[in-house]
Amino acid sequence: MLEQQHKLADALVARFASREATVGIVGLGYVGLPLALTAAANGSQVLGFDIDPHKVEMLNNGESYIKHIERSDVAEFVKKGLFSATADFSRLPEVDAIILAVPTPLTRHREPDLSYVTSTTETVAKHLRTGQLVVLESTTYPGTTRDVMQPVLERTGLKSGRDFFLAYSPEREDPGNPNFATPDIPKVVGGQGEDALRVATALYNMVVRKTVTVSSLETAEAVKLTENIFRSVNIALVNELKVVFEAMGIDVWEVIEAAKTKPFGYMPFYPGPGLGGHCIPIDPFYLTWKAREYGIATKFIELAGEVNTSMPLRVVERVAEALSEQASRAMRGARVLIVGLAYKKNVDDVRESPAFRVIELLVKRGARVAFFDPFLEAAPSTREHPELEADCLTRISADTLGEFDAAVIITDHDAVDYELLGRASKLIIDTRNVCARRGVVGPHIVKA
Repeated sequence: MLEQQHKLADALVARFASREATVGIVGLGYVGLPLALTAAANGSQVLGFDIDPHKVEMLNNGESYIKHIERSDVAEFVKKGLFSATADFSRLPEVDAIILAVPTPLTRHREPDLSYVTSTTETVAKHLRTGQLVVLESTTYPGTTRDVMQPVLERTGLKSGRDFFLAYSPEREDPGNPNFATPDIPKVVGGQGEDALRVATALYNMVVRKTVTVSSLETAEAVKLTENIFRSVNIALVNELKVVFEAMGIDVWEVIEAAKTKPFGYMPFYPGPGLGGHCIPIDPFYLTWKAREYGIATKFIELAGEVNTSMPLRVVERVAEALSEQASRAMRGARVLIVGLAYKKNVDDVRESPAFRVIELLVKRGARVAFFDPFLEAAPSTREHPELEADCLTRISADTLGEFDAAVIITDHDAVDYELLGRASKLIIDTRNVCARRGVVGPHIVKA
């Protein structure tokens, strides 16, 4: 039996190494699509799966629906026959590896929502065949791959390690980062058993330049949480320092710039209007939830979460203070422009963006809100905010800026004309210190 199992693994490793294998990726979003194109760029045949037929149609026509992914890249691999997309999951048996890159959000009670992982695994199970590798890339708590996915897959009668191989490799995408593309970022890989680890490592060896193997599925799952909790805690620290130093009349950004000149023992993190993206605002709560199962209170992590989630309220309070002090007017009835809806600069990704919460709080205080984001022509519908109570501006000018009582910079996109913003706005609340970095100064610019 073991010899047969090893032969099955050897055959799959050989197919990956020779680029004869077909890679299937389920979920063609900010994680799945870059991974699919990277695999195709390395000569692998890739079949992408998505439940959205519109996305599938766009991709097969050589088009991209993600701003930082060039249409030409998609078109090239479609034309070469290396990449295609489908909404037909009955085609799963055609692929040798099935990589799941599906959302893992939180419920309204800030508990893990594994509904996408579970439903996708159930779909995979219906079409699972002998000799396939199944990999989860979605961020989750330790134990998900083994305790949630494996039982569903094994209800087919096929056994992990004998008939198919199960692995976990956390996604490490950083959308819009020009310095680190998908192939440049090392992939951590954990497998259920030595054969699964060998097979999964062979898969990622043909996609990225470096793979880092760990001893178990749970270790790989914990790596991703550790990376993002590290960021969450340090961002919370500088957010809290910002409030403290502000009360003392000290500029936290100046402090950070000076502190980072120390060549050891310090790493710069920067404050902001709150956390955004699919990972940092969500991942820590996956671990705190799982820790309760072991009777452990994660006070430090939860406190960081509280600090970061309070920042949008802090921004709104600064808007109210600045309107009162500089314009002698109340928030109610004031016209406020939000500059940047995306959660980070130079992308169109709005997942968990603090801008939505800032807008919500401003509207509750009676403000009339609009937003401008050079990457967005409309407000995307999100699960938490299906309808945004804010008008959308597709461009800004001196005339339009002059109609607002205040402009609040939430996202420091490079494509924004900050000189125009500084010249034409009556009041600016800058949560990213971008005006100072661009040399745009004046008494009407307030840091928050």
